[in-house]
Amino acid sequence: MSGKHTNNWRVWARHPRAAVVLHDLAMVFLSWYAARFMAERLFEISILDTWSLAGELPVVMALQGLVLASTGLYRGLWRFASFNDMWNIARAAVFGAVLIFLGLALLRGGEFARWLPEVVVYPGLLFIALAFPRMCYRFWKDSRAGRHGDDEGLERVIVLGAGRSGALLERELRHRGGYRVMGFLDDDPRLRGGAVHGLPVLGVIDDLPQLGHRLKVDLVIIAIPSASNQQMQRIVRICEDSDLEFRTLPTLQDLGNKATRINVLKKVAIDDLLGREPVSLDWDALRDGLVGKRVMVTGGGGSIGSELCRQIARLNPVELVVVDHSEYALYRIDLELRGEFEDLVFSSILGDICDPATVETVIARHQPEVIFHAAAYKHLPILQTQIREAVRNNVIGTRRLAEAADRHGVGTFVLISTDKAVNPANIMGATKRVAEMFCQSMNDRSPTRFVTVRFGNVLNSNGSVVPLFKEQIERGGPVTVTHPEISRYFMTIAEASQLIMQAALQGRGGEIYVLDMGEPVRITYLAEQLIRLAGKEPGRDIQIVYTGLRAGEKLFEELFHELEPNEKTAHEKIFLAHPRQADWTELQRELQAMEAGVQRYDVSTLQGCLLCLVPELNRSPQRAEPDRVVPLHRAG
Repeated sequence: MSGKHTNNWRVWARHPRAAVVLHDLAMVFLSWYAARFMAERLFEISILDTWSLAGELPVVMALQGLVLASTGLYRGLWRFASFNDMWNIARAAVFGAVLIFLGLALLRGGEFARWLPEVVVYPGLLFIALAFPRMCYRFWKDSRAGRHGDDEGLERVIVLGAGRSGALLERELRHRGGYRVMGFLDDDPRLRGGAVHGLPVLGVIDDLPQLGHRLKVDLVIIAIPSASNQQMQRIVRICEDSDLEFRTLPTLQDLGNKATRINVLKKVAIDDLLGREPVSLDWDALRDGLVGKRVMVTGGGGSIGSELCRQIARLNPVELVVVDHSEYALYRIDLELRGEFEDLVFSSILGDICDPATVETVIARHQPEVIFHAAAYKHLPILQTQIREAVRNNVIGTRRLAEAADRHGVGTFVLISTDKAVNPANIMGATKRVAEMFCQSMNDRSPTRFVTVRFGNVLNSNGSVVPLFKEQIERGGPVTVTHPEISRYFMTIAEASQLIMQAALQGRGGEIYVLDMGEPVRITYLAEQLIRLAGKEPGRDIQIVYTGLRAGEKLFEELFHELEPNEKTAHEKIFLAHPRQADWTELQRELQAMEAGVQRYDVSTLQGCLLCLVPELNRSPQRAEPDRVVPLHRAG
């Protein structure tokens, strides 16, 4: 037994905080003794006659030790002593003195007048005794870390951005060790010639290539979390020209105050270059619109659908119902939501929205008050030759869901559409346009609010161009782009999902809301940036090959039709397009013909119905059947 206690003592004694505790208890002893001495000299009183020092010390050290431990003072290290630690010491000294006063009063029998000066002097002495060694130690360690002769083994760093994030980052790099910050670069003319934490602002960001090599910099860190995409594109281009390794802090929108922590440094991603200003949302309105309601998301395992589920789950709905026909996608979002939101009432339904029994049963059983309809086929080249499946899913599936929502009194039905529904030149866009027409027409005939939200491409979504380019780059290329001038609108998955909710809840019904997609991005530029972010050079390490426009593909997409006047809304990133009215009788007739065509697998009839409802489709040659497989012949 004694051996076990001896081992425990040795382990405790080797712990670095044990030395700190012993130091602090020693300072308590010295401070109390000094306070006694000063009280006797200053106030010309004798305290030793009324109470022996040996009798007081156990009480003083026990009470003061408990107070010091309770403030959390021993969770930190002297190396990182801060003003928060000084505040904890000050509180501990005052509270300790109060407890000691009460404790000794009970033991001394009420002789207050003669020893009260000792208790008054003691907190100030204890604060100095505990705070001064800590600050001296930190100053010594910081000065050692900043010496020029201590560079061996340290990574030499230049920080781009001398604002608050850059200053906090420099401090954390210094504390963590292993880095030596050489200085800052910042384009703000007010900072030129200045210093941050004693380190100079060396110049502007354009000076990086020359200064980086002159100072033998190993790493460049971009500490401008609020930078716009144009600013980030310029900064990354300068970093690439300098041939230096570079990292960035995540955006403030993503990580808030965590953006200044070194352990969240990351490589620059394509989202950093194409992302836009942070979206400002009316979260109070979103909460009022969804809290306490049953919400259903179709296609909830897809890119947009799954992000909608995450955002909705944070708003505390009564129940979240997720429907998807992909077993694996449903499993992934089910696992994630159940793990992250333990109190969420959640139902995952494996089913097809084209199946009338599934749609009717799910809506009747769960009685959703809001439906976000994100289930759709969206891959343009495949749907171009799969007209039957495109119509079945995007048109007939939407019709089944919308009619069931009307029958069961769903409050709001949100159709998630695409910019390809504007002047559609392909099957995918045409089917989404027909879905828009049906929902707008249903709004005039139903108490359910039918709202359509239209936007462009989403970065890193399933089946999008970014994951494809990344795979091609990993294989060593080439990266395939259809045309040198082709461009598309892009936004992040989180931004799209949040704006969908915002638009849906402000609509009265029948509107088409169009999300502000910013400026279109040339796909060639996108490919070049992804290659450079992978540490390679376009045209040298990875080739870009132009394959020609595919059937139904346009050089650029449009957000509004010429017959859809648009106007601003209360939200700066959401526009309202005035919908074109469809003839209900004609629409119903063509939809009935589509139903029959789907049942008979009559592709010609389906093609004719689409051309009738969406005459813009006539401008693009259509292929009704898939290409036949052509054997691949290799040279040699």
